Amino acid sequence: MQKVLDDLCDYRRYCWNAGLALWNDMYEEALILDDKRLRPNEYKVRNELVANKADWQYRFSARCLQLAISDLNKAWKNFFDKAQVDWGKPRFKSKKATRQGFKTDRAKIIKGKLRLDKPHGIKNWYDIRMSGAKLLTGELKVVSIYRENGKYWASLPFEVNIETKPKTDHVTAIDVNVGHINYTEGKINTLPDDLKHLYKRIKHYQRTLARKRVVNGKRATKSNDYVKTRAKLQRDYRKVANIQHDIMQKFTTQLVEEYDKIVIEDLAVKEMQMTHVASKGLQRSMFGHFRQILGYKCDWNGKKLILADKYYPSTQRCSKCGHIKTGADKVGLNGNLKHGTKHNEYICYECGSVMDRDENTVYNLLALIN
Repeated sequence: MQKVLDDLCDYRRYCWNAGLALWNDMYEEALILDDKRLRPNEYKVRNELVANKADWQYRFSARCLQLAISDLNKAWKNFFDKAQVDWGKPRFKSKKATRQGFKTDRAKIIKGKLRLDKPHGIKNWYDIRMSGAKLLTGELKVVSIYRENGKYWASLPFEVNIETKPKTDHVTAIDVNVGHINYTEGKINTLPDDLKHLYKRIKHYQRTLARKRVVNGKRATKSNDYVKTRAKLQRDYRKVANIQHDIMQKFTTQLVEEYDKIVIEDLAVKEMQMTHVASKGLQRSMFGHFRQILGYKCDWNGKKLILADKYYPSTQRCSKCGHIKTGADKVGLNGNLKHGTKHNEYICYECGSVMDRDENTVYNLLALIN
C-alpha cells in the first residue's frame, strides 16, 4: 500500500509538470500571436493531457490528474494577483523536494477509518486507522495526502455550517510587528520561548548540514548522517509552522468574536522582504498569513475588515494632536538619530507627547473608523 501511495505522489508531480509545460507553451503562443482566444485555461490543458494519456497512466485515478490541473489553474490566477501571500509564477515540482503528495475527492470515513479510492489492479487495499474520527462532522471534501520524512500525513477538510458570531458594536485596530501584534486591548506575543528555542536548533542543524554537504571535495548529501540531520531540521520546521498557525488561528478567532470592525495596515510584504535583515523577521511574523486568515474569518462572520492605505502615516502621525513628522524628524526602525529617540519610543515635537510607538500607531489606525 505504501508503494501505491508513493506512485500516486509521483504521478501527481508528473501531471503538474506536464500541465505546467503545456500551459506555458499555450501562454507564450497567445502572447506571440496576440490572440486572446489561444490563452490557456483549466479545460484546455486538462483535455489536451487526457487526450494524450499513455497506457501506464490508466492504472491511476483520473481524479489525480484533474485535481492537479485544477490546482495549477488556481496557481496561475494567483500569479496575476500580487496581493497573494505566496505570489509568484507557478514552478515545476522536483522529485528531490522533501514534501510530496497527491489529492483525492473520493475518500471516505468508514467506521472511524480513512478509506482512499482503490487504484486499478490492486488486490490488497486497507482502510487507514486514525484517532479522533468520532469528533469529525460535516461533509468530507478534497483530501490531501502528503509524504514528509518517510511518514504520511492526511489533511481532512470538512464542510460544516458556520454559526456567525454575534454583533458586539466594538471596534479595534491592529499593528503587526516583528515578534508581537499590538491592538487596543494589549499585545500578543508571536515569538514565544518555545519558538525561540526551535529557531536556535534550526540554526544549529543548518550549520551542520552546510559542513556535511561537501566532504573531501565530494558531495555527501546522500550520506546517512546528512539524511538524519536533514530529517531533524525538517521536523523542527514543521513544529515551528504548527505553533505559528496555532497562534494566528486563535488570535484571529478572538478578534472576530469580540469586534465588529477591525482596522489593519495594507502592508506591501513582498517589498518589505527585499532587505535581508528584515526578510527573516517578516517571514517568521507571518504578516501576509495573518491578513489572509483574518480576511476570510471576517467574511464568514459578517465583520468588517478595513485596510489602511500603505501610505497612511500611522507611524509618523501623533495620535493626540495630528502632527505628522517629515524629513529628518521621521521615526525609522532604529528610532530617530537626530533627536536620539529609541525604536519603541514616539515623541511629538509639536505638542510634546511621549508615547509607545506601537500604541501610537494603533490609535492612529483606530481614528480611521471614527
